[in-house]
Amino acid sequence: MIAKRAKEIKPFIVMDVLERARAMESAGIHIIHLEIGEPDFDTPQCVKDAACQALAEGHTHYTHSLGDLKLREAIGEHYFDKYDVSVHPDQIVITSGTSPAMFLLFSALLEEGDQVIISDPHYACYPNFIRFVQGVPVAVPVYEEDGFQYRPEAIEEKITDKTKAIFINSPSNPTGNLLSQSRMRAIAEFSPYIISDEIYHGLVYEGQEHSILEFTDHAFVLNGFSKLYAMTGLRLGYLIAPQPFIRPIQKMQQNFFISANSVVQIAGIAALAKAAEDVARMKSIYDERRRYMVTRLKELGFGITVEPTGAFYVFANARHISKDSYKLAFDILEKAHVGVTPGIDFGDNGEGYLRFSYANSMENIVEGLDRIERYLQH
Repeated sequence: MIAKRAKEIKPFIVMDVLERARAMESAGIHIIHLEIGEPDFDTPQCVKDAACQALAEGHTHYTHSLGDLKLREAIGEHYFDKYDVSVHPDQIVITSGTSPAMFLLFSALLEEGDQVIISDPHYACYPNFIRFVQGVPVAVPVYEEDGFQYRPEAIEEKITDKTKAIFINSPSNPTGNLLSQSRMRAIAEFSPYIISDEIYHGLVYEGQEHSILEFTDHAFVLNGFSKLYAMTGLRLGYLIAPQPFIRPIQKMQQNFFISANSVVQIAGIAALAKAAEDVARMKSIYDERRRYMVTRLKELGFGITVEPTGAFYVFANARHISKDSYKLAFDILEKAHVGVTPGIDFGDNGEGYLRFSYANSMENIVEGLDRIERYLQH
């Protein structure tokens, strides 16, 4: 018999859209991809050079289970330089992307029935990680008119003696919006642990992102190299955790993963030290695309009350077209040949929205939105 947790885990709908799009492409249909949250840029040359050099020099063996000390030191320096917070290298666990970091975090934190507060909408995989280790996700609706920011008082209403953590993600997937400094400070004052997914830090075009560590050390931080440095396939992430959790997490890492990829860890050091110009170039292009996409989607009638200022997503209200975002997304794919992500993938409060990614060329974004305009006219 298949295990219950394997049978009951929900699909990641954006991958269903992508896989259908790939099948259509195999049949000769040209698809514009605005569904997938993956940088379209090549990995910076300095990162590739460092990986090639590490491979040539034979750095192909296990590292320390917490990760290469030089990389952990570089991450600590990055957090000090950017946020003025002190993170000891022994508080950092290097992982093969942020997904294993999330698995290790929740495995160390949650007993059966423990609750984690998450926003609704939220990144689609959050509740699946929580449920997989027998925790309970508790959704707090966030709203378009608030820029999809938490209302601290709404969080407070959901806190019980079973609440172990409050999950924040700023800039957010799917909305691209930031959590304000004042709201983050208010959330940090609550007694449960705060889990902050900071994977889109650095991709902010207006305003300023903040690390939760600026406000409390009663927190976990998830971060990595995939988004900012266009290193998705290299799978490099990390977890910053309170010191008492490190040894239990380390033991799980030893048992389940041993260590992250040795060559890629050396490439990560190069990314932090040498890729600033590449990041600035990519960020400037993302911002140009963002401004175009927001303007054009508004012209097409989509609702965007508070413009997104981070990540590379626009979460647009499409309820005037259909309240069934799953059906609408696949209809757009089949008829307009444009991939978009249905809002229902991100929680019940995302229903009626579509997520558009601008991690694609301006040429493709223009063509994709032209196709959607023609679709809406029929």
